[in-house]
Amino acid sequence: MDPIDELRTRVRVEHDAVKNCDGTEYSGAFASLDLDNSFSLEGFQSNFSINILEMSDDEMVFEMIGIDAPMANAFRRILIAEVPTMAIEKVMITNNTSIIHDEVLALRLGLIPIFADPEDFEDKTAEKDYNDKNSILFKLNVQCSRNPDAPDDAVPEKKYFNSNVFSRDLQLLPDGSNGKPSVRTVHEDILIAKLRPGQSIELQAYCEKGIGQTHAKWSPVATASYRLMPDVRLSGDITGEDAQRIAKMCPPKVFDIEDIGGESHLRVKDSFSCTMCRECIRRPEDRDKVKLLRIRDHFIFSIESTGALKPEVLFDRAVQVLQHKCNLALTRLHELVNQTEKVEPEDGAVAEE
Repeated sequence: MDPIDELRTRVRVEHDAVKNCDGTEYSGAFASLDLDNSFSLEGFQSNFSINILEMSDDEMVFEMIGIDAPMANAFRRILIAEVPTMAIEKVMITNNTSIIHDEVLALRLGLIPIFADPEDFEDKTAEKDYNDKNSILFKLNVQCSRNPDAPDDAVPEKKYFNSNVFSRDLQLLPDGSNGKPSVRTVHEDILIAKLRPGQSIELQAYCEKGIGQTHAKWSPVATASYRLMPDVRLSGDITGEDAQRIAKMCPPKVFDIEDIGGESHLRVKDSFSCTMCRECIRRPEDRDKVKLLRIRDHFIFSIESTGALKPEVLFDRAVQVLQHKCNLALTRLHELVNQTEKVEPEDGAVAEE
């Protein structure tokens, strides 16, 4: 690869440090080499692409090619903190004789993921009361009692009735689902509390629309992360014992051995699996044989949903949030320009904003 292209498009991983991390977005960064580094909308449109690698109900892994790190990080931060979901916010406790304090019980309830589309609900404001348009209502009423047929040495789950309170015990009230029968808790086996005979919990829980920036319980993702696409290169033809040694010491098995004429030749089999553990360049004599690079504008993005929304829906909502932010910034910028144009300087004076 041409050294200038490597400087512009790659991050270099060496045995002791990661180098060439600085961005080169400045249009005149390579002016001395007669290279135009300015941003081109046409170039961005032709180079940008998204390729889905893995997809399930709770997780999605995909490639984003043709963007820079700030844009990828913007998507990550929006997914974590600014995509709205529904979560339990207000808990009206009628009776709680368990060992869990009311505040802790309310916190545990708030962290239970709720499967509901927030776009079906309005934002709850202090001026409005709870109704089926801005909230979801669950009821919990569980009492623990002894099982008369169980022996004394039985485990608590058989010795007592309702010894464990799970998320499946939350009952959706018909007037609190906004006519959406699919509203439910994502998982039915989340432990809320443990009870013993004579103890009980009775309450009503109201779900509101919110974002993770307000509280983590509204964050729709367990994690949202990205990494740069690895680009593993060999400096030359590596054969014999060196090839066998390097291939063997690589934990993710990035390298493979090809037998040519009875001699072992090292080949890069799977750059995608490289974790940049740097085992292949740990020995000083191997550092000039293998070059570890990362492609600067090629991101492997992973979204792991809590189950409140599908991962593909989450990414679509994140794009909408970013689009709204851009439109808001443009609107504000136009307002500032119009205000500046209306200011007329006095004779011999300079207009100031």
